Amino acid sequence: MQPERLDIVIRQATVFDGTGAAPFTSDVAIADDRIARVGEVHEVGGVEIDGRRLALAPGFIDVHSHDDMAVFIAPEMDFKVMQGVTTDIVGNCGLGAAPYDAAIGFFAGLSGTERFPTWKGYAGYFEAVERQPPSLNIAVLAGHGTIRTAVMGNEERAPDRAEMDSMIRALREALAAGAVGMSTGLIYEPGRYAATAEIIELAREMKGTGAIYTSHMRNEAGGLLDSIRETIRIGEEAGVPVQVSHHKASGRDNWGKVHDSLRLIEQARSRGLDASADQYPYTSGSTILAAVLQNNALNERGREGGIGTVAPENILIASAPHHPEYEGKTVAQLTELFGLPAEAAARRVVAEEGGGALVVLETMDESDVRTVMRHPSTMIGSDGILGGSKPHPRLYGTFPRVIGHYARDLGLMSVEQAIYRMTAMPAAKFGLADRGVVRAGAFADLVLFDAAKLADVGTYNDPCRYPVGIHYVFVNGRAVVSSGRHTGARPGRALRRPD
Repeated sequence: MQPERLDIVIRQATVFDGTGAAPFTSDVAIADDRIARVGEVHEVGGVEIDGRRLALAPGFIDVHSHDDMAVFIAPEMDFKVMQGVTTDIVGNCGLGAAPYDAAIGFFAGLSGTERFPTWKGYAGYFEAVERQPPSLNIAVLAGHGTIRTAVMGNEERAPDRAEMDSMIRALREALAAGAVGMSTGLIYEPGRYAATAEIIELAREMKGTGAIYTSHMRNEAGGLLDSIRETIRIGEEAGVPVQVSHHKASGRDNWGKVHDSLRLIEQARSRGLDASADQYPYTSGSTILAAVLQNNALNERGREGGIGTVAPENILIASAPHHPEYEGKTVAQLTELFGLPAEAAARRVVAEEGGGALVVLETMDESDVRTVMRHPSTMIGSDGILGGSKPHPRLYGTFPRVIGHYARDLGLMSVEQAIYRMTAMPAAKFGLADRGVVRAGAFADLVLFDAAKLADVGTYNDPCRYPVGIHYVFVNGRAVVSSGRHTGARPGRALRRPD
C-alpha cells in the first residue's frame, strides 16, 4: 500500500480547533485541499513548517463583507488574507451581485470603475468567480435591494403582484445557484421603501433550505429596538434563521440600548428562532454619504433617522473616486473649503460623486462595543469596503483586533472563544460544510500566527496597513501567505449552499 502523500506538515503548533475548546499542541498535515491528519505525524511533508511558539486556527470567515466586485478589482484580496481571512460572505446590506445591470449600477459608483466581467444571474456570478478565482473563498447572499431595483427601480411604493413574482423568481434563481441566504439594507434606498410583509414573502422562499435572512436594519439609533423586533418577526413568520448585521447603537442618545436589543435576541432564541448577529470591533462605522443625508444625520431630524445625529467633524471622507483630494478630510473641513454649511457641503460631494462617496462615522460607544462582543450571539464581520485612500481600518484589521486587543489584552473573552466566533460558529450558521474547524477531512483553510504579537496597526489616518503576527495563511491547502508575505496564489472557490 502506497504511503499517503503529505504536501505540508505544520509541526507542534498550538492548535485552536475552532470549536471553542482549549488549545492543544499538535502536528497538522495537509494533502491536496484537505487536512489529512491532526496529531503526531511521522512522515516528512513536501513542505515542513515549524509551528512551535505559533498558534494554528481555522481560517477566519468574514460574515459581513462587501467584496462582491473586489474579487475582480483586487483578486489577491491582500487586505483580507493578510489578516487571516480565508472566506468572505458577500452580498450584505441588500447590495448583491445580480441582476447584473442593477448590481453594476451600485458597485461602479462605490468603486469608481466598471471594469468587471459580465454574467447573468447568481449562477453567472459564481461562474465568473471560478473563471477568475481570488485568493480566498466566496459565499454569496442575494441582495434584496439589487433585486428590487432591477424589478421596479427606486420606486417608493409596494410592488404589484407581477413585480413581486419577478422578485421571487430572482431570489429563487439565487438560491438554486447556491446563495446562502438573502440580505436587506432597510436603511438604504430602495430597501427602505419595502414593507415588512414584502420581506416576509420573499424570506419564505428560503424556509427549509438552510438559507438565512440577514439585515442591515431600518434603524440602528432611536428605533433600534423596533428594528430588532422587525428582524425577529421576519424570521419567525417566514420560518428562517436571522442575522442582525453589525449590531450597534448609533448616536450618543442611544448608547446603552444594546442591553435591551441583546435581550430581544435572547428571547427569540429561547422561543426557538436561530437568531444571531455580527459586529466589527470599532466605535466608528462606514457607509455612503448619501445615506447620511437620507437619514438627516447632519440636522436635528437625525434623532428620528436610522443613524442618529452626527457632528460634521465626526464624518471623514474615505473615498471620493472623482475627487480624491476630498479623501481624508472631514465634512467640517469641507465646509471651510467650500464656504457652505455642513449639510450643503455634504450634498455637494454626493452630487459630484454620483452618490459613490464613502465616509467613516464616529457614532458608537466603546462600552456598547464590548457588551455586544461578549454576548454569545455575536460573530465577527469586517463590513469593510474597498475604495479610496482612507477606508475604515476594519478593512485591514478586524480579525487580529478581536483576538489581539479584545480577547488577549482585555480578556473580554478567551482567545479560543474569539476564534470560535469567526470560524466554526459562522461556518455552521451559513452552511459552509467542512470549513471553520481544524480536523482531519476538513478543508485546509488555516492561519498560523503569533498569538503574543498579533495586532491590528492601521489607523484612521493610515488605514491601509497589514496586521502584524500573521505568518502563514492557507486556502484550500495552498499557501496564500508565507512567512508574512502574499504568495500571489489564487486558490479561492465559489462556495455554494448544498442542496
